[in-house]
Amino acid sequence: MGRPVIGIIGNSHLINDQYPAHSCGTMNCAAVAEVAGALPLVIPSDPRFVCVSEVLEVVDGILLTGGRPNVHPEEYGEAETPAHGAFDRCRDAVALPMVRACVERGIPILGICRGFQEMNVALGGSLYPEIRELPGRMNHRMPPDGTLEEKFAIRHAVHFTEGGVFHRLMGTTTVMTNTLHGQGINRAGARIVIDGRAEDGTPEAIHVDGAPGFALGVQWHPEWNAALDPVSRPLFAAFGAAAAAWADTRRGRVEPLRRSA
Repeated sequence: MGRPVIGIIGNSHLINDQYPAHSCGTMNCAAVAEVAGALPLVIPSDPRFVCVSEVLEVVDGILLTGGRPNVHPEEYGEAETPAHGAFDRCRDAVALPMVRACVERGIPILGICRGFQEMNVALGGSLYPEIRELPGRMNHRMPPDGTLEEKFAIRHAVHFTEGGVFHRLMGTTTVMTNTLHGQGINRAGARIVIDGRAEDGTPEAIHVDGAPGFALGVQWHPEWNAALDPVSRPLFAAFGAAAAAWADTRRGRVEPLRRSA
């Protein structure tokens, strides 16, 4: 029947500071194809080009990637300030309703970094504009200099809830991860369960309580070295298994229509 299809939310950017484009990082495609065992399909993050309901008829899972622009604070009832950084309202307009639709339908969804934050905001939560300015918090941002390997290097531990979703998935309550984010969860959204935290208390792993399908988010970047990393691999493998199960269900709905045509 072929591989399940996982839609990857793209990000808007300019090629040569002039030509507008939508794209996603190669690492995301590699993690989906090589570890999740799925076909990666890049989704433009612009409501002029895509309709969430149409996308969800085509895919068997959604990967919400990281991205430099932040979710606009108006999405969680706060005023914009310089600390909130840059925004992409078009991605907000696609990703936030997509989270809600996936959770409602049971379509597998995995949020990474900004995607983790989108899941929280979509379900009614809020964000801190700058984690490093909070008392007792460390700087979770990407180092400004160095090679790609140095920027994505493992930096801190994440501690999972004993017996929780991530503990069962990883087989341990503590893992080592990379950290490349400036914002983070302030108020958890409805049904958002914080299942893992960094050593300074920053939420780093979430799942949606009562979701009928796979609905997990991580604040770190598991797409880096996903095929070899002992934390990334089980996460993407579980996501891929959930997408394959959804594909079987979706194809089961479609095939009778094809036979009767």
